[in-house]
Amino acid sequence: MPQHGMDALTFLAAPFVMCLILAGIHCYLGLHVLARGVIFVDLSLAQVAALGATVGVLLGFDHHDGATYLISLAFTFCAAALFALARRHEKLFSQEAIIGIVYALASAAVVLVVDRVAHGAEHIKDILVGQVLWVTWADVLKTAAIYSVVSIVHFVFRKQLLAASFGKHVGSTAVWDFLFYALFGVVITSSVSLAGVLQVFAYLIVPAVVGTLLFKTIRARLFFGWALGFFVSFGAMWLSYVWDLPAGAFIVVCFTALPVLLLLASSLFRISGLRIAGFKRK
Repeated sequence: MPQHGMDALTFLAAPFVMCLILAGIHCYLGLHVLARGVIFVDLSLAQVAALGATVGVLLGFDHHDGATYLISLAFTFCAAALFALARRHEKLFSQEAIIGIVYALASAAVVLVVDRVAHGAEHIKDILVGQVLWVTWADVLKTAAIYSVVSIVHFVFRKQLLAASFGKHVGSTAVWDFLFYALFGVVITSSVSLAGVLQVFAYLIVPAVVGTLLFKTIRARLFFGWALGFFVSFGAMWLSYVWDLPAGAFIVVCFTALPVLLLLASSLFRISGLRIAGFKRK
């Protein structure tokens, strides 16, 4: 392989491994989100995490400081508690309505806080699409450790968490709802600081949606989602490097274009099938 190619692989190694980690945890959580019918909870929690990070920057901490992360996590836990509470009152109002309201509140609050922060425009860009291309191996190891703890908790309580998400009776649902949203908030807080709101949403929803369209079992959806996340991450990151495009934004475009193309393709094949069937009947 030419030296240029080796240099590219070396440069992209840590960002690519980070993308694999993001795909691994978010695809699984995405299946929970789809089952709960709260598609935009990720965007809402991510925006709340972004608000917490922005407040941290306003208080004088660096964007990647531990204090900023803790402030962001505290904001996310508050939103997680609110979402868990809202599910207990679904008969009165839709949980998705509260999620949308929180998203609007956090988004507007971010604008107000950023107005008081130096280099606010650059901060907004980082919040949206992140700086995944510049992650280090230290970031990879730290994120892997955090997600490993979350994964272990999910594994230990998998029956209760899956039952709560897929509508089965598990006793005190509020406890498991809060545990799910709290763990979800930990993942989102960590992910947003690295990959941004939009990239996190793409990793969470797209593999889960496409997997759900093609497979019936949770296991099959999960393995397919992982494979899709890995291949799209590698292709998008490599092409963004070759074409000199912003990696985060290009990854989001590649992921979100997939379900749109699948929808158009299925509609086209259905129309073509109908035309062929109509021709045969004649």
